[in-house]
Amino acid sequence: MTSVSGVSATTADESHPSDDTSTIYVKSGPLTSRIIRKENLDLQYTKLFEKRVADCIFRKLESQVEYFTGDLLRIKVYGKWHRIPRKQVSYGDTDRSYSFSGVTLPAKPWIPLISHLRDVISSYTGHNYNFVLINRYKDGCDHIGEHRDDESDLDRTAPIASLSFGQAREFVLKHADARKKLRHIDTVKITLEHGSLLLMNPPTNRYWYHSLPPRKSATGVRINLTFRCLV
Repeated sequence: MTSVSGVSATTADESHPSDDTSTIYVKSGPLTSRIIRKENLDLQYTKLFEKRVADCIFRKLESQVEYFTGDLLRIKVYGKWHRIPRKQVSYGDTDRSYSFSGVTLPAKPWIPLISHLRDVISSYTGHNYNFVLINRYKDGCDHIGEHRDDESDLDRTAPIASLSFGQAREFVLKHADARKKLRHIDTVKITLEHGSLLLMNPPTNRYWYHSLPPRKSATGVRINLTFRCLV
């Protein structure tokens, strides 16, 4: 086996990934990234996992992740509480929490599967992630509206690392000035595929809103893990 940034990579004859979550394999050979840069936007998109490995991770996420219930599935928008159209949960280091839109999400203790994914991403990026927010979209009706991940407890020098598994979905980014109709700036759209990693490098989240709009054509489950460095 070869190594990518200290992470084991699959070889061509390794057709069945192990069910042991202590080892997670990234794609063999050089990883090709798509770089997307515009005004104050810096993105890196990579197909990190081969399909058979991504399939295995997806199945384990479905069986092992336990999502929040009750008040932790709502947010406050313009003073009113709304139930979010998806499931969510967070994991992280001891005593970590993440606050946004009127709610504070506590970090559940890392489970082996999630901590190994964190280690893969930390090795690949060179950043030590200490928190992850997981969103599960049951189909194209589940979505997330336009927002920025610009909370004060985020390390602004570290990229937010977004891992996607399952149903491919369109990810839309809109500049704050275009959103306010102050000037025209083209919207950026990316299809986030099964087993892919999107790095949102600084200063993207200061200037660009992002969303995952509803899509009737998306019939499958999508699971997204956004790894963050909290200060």
